[in-house]
Amino acid sequence: MATDYYAVLGVRRDASQDEIKKAFRRLARELHPDVNPDPKTQERFKEINAAYEVLSDPQKKQVYDLGGDPLSQSGGAGGGAGGFGAGFGNFSDIMDAFFGTASQRGPRSRTRRGQDAMIRLDIELSEAAFGTTKDIQVDTAVVCTTCSGEGAAPGTSAQTCDMCRGRGEVSQVTRSFLGQVMTSRPCPQCQGFGTVVPTPCPECAGDGRIRSRRTLTVKIPAGVDNGTRIQLAGEGEVGPGGGPAGDLYVEIHEVSHPVFQRRGDDLHCTVTIPMTAAALGTKCPLETLDGMEEVDVRPGTQSGQSIPLHQRGVTHLRGGGRGDLIVHVEVQTPTKLDPEQEELLRRLSKLRGEERPTGQFQPGQQGLFSRLKDAFNGR
Repeated sequence: MATDYYAVLGVRRDASQDEIKKAFRRLARELHPDVNPDPKTQERFKEINAAYEVLSDPQKKQVYDLGGDPLSQSGGAGGGAGGFGAGFGNFSDIMDAFFGTASQRGPRSRTRRGQDAMIRLDIELSEAAFGTTKDIQVDTAVVCTTCSGEGAAPGTSAQTCDMCRGRGEVSQVTRSFLGQVMTSRPCPQCQGFGTVVPTPCPECAGDGRIRSRRTLTVKIPAGVDNGTRIQLAGEGEVGPGGGPAGDLYVEIHEVSHPVFQRRGDDLHCTVTIPMTAAALGTKCPLETLDGMEEVDVRPGTQSGQSIPLHQRGVTHLRGGGRGDLIVHVEVQTPTKLDPEQEELLRRLSKLRGEERPTGQFQPGQQGLFSRLKDAFNGR
């Protein structure tokens, strides 16, 4: 045995194919003529190329381990043009050596996972607050009932491609600066599947799936908000060839309420009362999510004050409890007075000593962004 191919690659005699491949890739990147044009380096590159050709091929490796020289029967390592390249049995070996990539060998599967789907669902505020159950209709791909996802017409089946003999790829030998290089590409007849369907299913045209409308029941948990997505595993599109279905996502859209505005899990509304009611106090009926309740407006309530109704908001999505219902009070000043009303107000202002009020001046009210800016600046 003239050459120790294991020593050329620097691996043990019991090295695995993965270890042999890694050693070759490492040396090829260092010694390739395009990287290092030195003549001695080119000779060294021929050696590792020949060693890899033998040790990466189970049959040639077996001949070599038994004491034979498999390259002497195939023209040796230098048979190709340029003196190197015979060890590259396939163009993917070159790409694998220099870029760390590996092409997918063998036929592709006709069965693949389906895509995820999404549908938008409109719900009322009360449904978002307490949860509900909804029936929805979805149009998705389902397994073809005629061929059961096989893609072939009833009574027929897929056949092995006679062009690639079931490999899913065809090879072609070309000459290049590396010598004779074998390149592979997907079989043009079977598109890389390794099989052909001579008689496609008339219902699905060989795809193994058809479009269908289904009705699904969706449980909406309490506390969902705009944009919340509910995942229904396996209820999406069935994949080609009857492959496993993707997931269906139901995106929640909360319809605007005529009275309440939602901010997180709290609800807000505004009640407008006359000046006299704010001064004397009153009770205002309000239809909440829990039914009719009375909002107690205390005497002397000012415009802009808020009255909280605890635990009357939206249920927390995670954890117990609920948000609050905040009632904002707006005091309405009368604009049109008859003579009697005007006289009564004048008498009231005289009794309260408010005939010529001087007013109380203070800095103008800041907006939200101004208050946030002052908060960050520590004011």
